[in-house]
Amino acid sequence: MSESRHVPVMLRRCLDLLAPALERPGAVVVDCTLGLGGHSEAMLTRFPEVRLIGLDRDKEALRLSGERLAPFGDRATLVHAVYDELPEVLDRLGIPSAHGVQGVLFDLGVSSMQLDEADRGFAYAQDAPLDMRMDQTTGISAAEVLNTYPPGELVRILRAYGEEKQAKRIVSAVVRERQKEPFTNSARLVQLIRDALPQAAKRTGGNPAKRTFQALRIEVNGELSVLERAIPAAVKALAVGGRIGVLSYHSLEDRLVKQVFAAGAASTAPPGLPVVPEEYQPRLKLLTRGAELPTEEEIAENRRAAPARFRGAERVREDVR
Repeated sequence: MSESRHVPVMLRRCLDLLAPALERPGAVVVDCTLGLGGHSEAMLTRFPEVRLIGLDRDKEALRLSGERLAPFGDRATLVHAVYDELPEVLDRLGIPSAHGVQGVLFDLGVSSMQLDEADRGFAYAQDAPLDMRMDQTTGISAAEVLNTYPPGELVRILRAYGEEKQAKRIVSAVVRERQKEPFTNSARLVQLIRDALPQAAKRTGGNPAKRTFQALRIEVNGELSVLERAIPAAVKALAVGGRIGVLSYHSLEDRLVKQVFAAGAASTAPPGLPVVPEEYQPRLKLLTRGAELPTEEEIAENRRAAPARFRGAERVREDVR
């Protein structure tokens, strides 16, 4: 069953941060990245009055989490949607998409299930079809990206989304090899990357294919452009006193979250005003000092928690119209 292969990251910290908002009568919380439902199950258990809305673009994740959350009955509503569709989902459910929920949680990146299912092509440690789509019913696969994108665009993707310093070397090798035979499986790509990189680049940073696979996954799923829309929409959905928590797993995600939270927590008043009017006051209060990290104990129990960065904020005032 799904529970045995899924350990929710920083679970206690997520629950503690959201608790003051979710202990309110009639609280609604949105798990924007439902996955296998570990965080959602814990929220429904700890806060017995809460109503949960769970979003995921992966239909298999929805099926498995639906089994897990079935004992909670109509307290849990699961929706096939990408998390930037949050306003539309809330409107469909009759919940105001502005200031209508008490809690929002994001657990970004690739889920345990997607990593563990070999045929999804997310993991560079095992050979599989190069798919990487979180929603396998739509969009282009990682193989199509590798086989059809112009070299310059591939270099841009590897640099921007994978922070890969050797992007040109890798792309030159990809272009040369795809002319002989299109890419279909991950093992061939992993071997190509190993062969393309200089020895010095292979000595640090774990598997040398890690950054390329991250870049391809972000491109295939449009993760950063989706996140750019989703975080501001989630902040807007919070009622005053509502709280948002975001777990991210690489610097690109964390930087985006940090920027949205910092902007919301800053005064927008022109300099020099003796009294700051209400409409210029911050909308958010930061609940974490920088990004919080998992404990050494948690990393020892769950190695996938190691890169996690957690940020939280509270909505402290309405938008002034």
